[in-house]
Amino acid sequence: MSFGIALSGINASQKDLDTTSNNIANVDTTGFKKSRAEFADVYANSLFSNAKTSTGNGAKTTQVAQQFQQGSLKFTQNSLDLAVTGEGFFVTSESKTGLNHQYTRAGAFKLDANNYIVNSQGDYLQGYQVNSDGTPSAVSMASTSPVQLNSEVGSPTMSSNVDMSFNLPNSAPSKDPALFNPNDSSTYTSSTSATVYDSLGGSHVAQSYFLKVQGQPNTWQQRIYVDGKELGTPQTLKFDNTGSLVTPAAPAEFTSPQLSTLGGVWDPTNGSVDPTQTLTFKIGGSTQFSSPFEVNALKQDGSTVGKLTGIDIGADGLVKASYSNGVTRFVSKVALAKFNNAQGLSQIGDTSWQQTQASGEAIAGEPNKGTFGKINSSALEQSNVNLTNQLVNLISAQRNFQANSRALEVDSSLQQTIIQIR
Repeated sequence: MSFGIALSGINASQKDLDTTSNNIANVDTTGFKKSRAEFADVYANSLFSNAKTSTGNGAKTTQVAQQFQQGSLKFTQNSLDLAVTGEGFFVTSESKTGLNHQYTRAGAFKLDANNYIVNSQGDYLQGYQVNSDGTPSAVSMASTSPVQLNSEVGSPTMSSNVDMSFNLPNSAPSKDPALFNPNDSSTYTSSTSATVYDSLGGSHVAQSYFLKVQGQPNTWQQRIYVDGKELGTPQTLKFDNTGSLVTPAAPAEFTSPQLSTLGGVWDPTNGSVDPTQTLTFKIGGSTQFSSPFEVNALKQDGSTVGKLTGIDIGADGLVKASYSNGVTRFVSKVALAKFNNAQGLSQIGDTSWQQTQASGEAIAGEPNKGTFGKINSSALEQSNVNLTNQLVNLISAQRNFQANSRALEVDSSLQQTIIQIR
């Protein structure tokens, strides 16, 4: 029987060595959770045996238990690198429509050829569909779907209004309007520009030039050029002795002639513009103070097709995409899951787990709520393996293996001695 006891000790020590070696091998694996080999003694007894003299039958491995303590965060420059600080797991799926989910703490995600957010194995990150205000429409495992970003957004919209507010310096020298030349900065005081769009999304530069009218106190001219051609006639701006704009009167705006008058610059024959389209310039709130020229506000309606320029993922898991036309869209909300017994999860490799009867059903939730944890963008959760502790465990397991091997050797020697008795 002593052979079996020593052999069970060797097996237990080997399992401990295997577990510790695996921990050490994955010390730099993102999202890895260390394991611990747990053992129990083997005690055989029966109704008629003497419990006082029973010695036991060795040791056995009861479980290789995963330890899900939080790993430290490693910060990166990639906004799609995600880490969870809390109990939650990212939810992934091998296919776009599959309901067989995997769960992971490894958040090294990227975009695939179709702009889906995937991990290194090509599994799709799951998220909740969101309303226009960013709230999820439903929170459940069945309502999750792969997170996909649109590379383009919106359709072209013609510009019709340009809103601007500025300060014109009271101390600026006067200019003769008859000498104005947009290519000679000495003939005007200041200028600013805005980009306006035709119906096909083509961009055009609307440049406003300002000059203080010679011989007329508190009077200025605003001259507007689109792509180098003057739009309409000069507009007169007058201010009172407090610096407030009085002409044009409230609501302080003026409408240009039809843009088709610009000819080749804004040509109605190319199908990009309504021949009757005009631009309304709103300049309410503009002032004439003894301070430098300053544009306080400048914006226009209309837009072109937007190209994806940036991705931002908040602590609440809300994925926001930014586009080149200034549009921002809420795309999805990253789904998280947790379990009543995380140690009951089944490892499937690639730092992923599947639910089992022991773990219980996955509980769906939102990031930054309850114990699910918050999302950290541009960060990765490192392995929770402490290398120093594992090396100490390795030495201990080695000593146990040697001791059991020695017990097996001594037992063999004793039996050989008995066999040789004559």
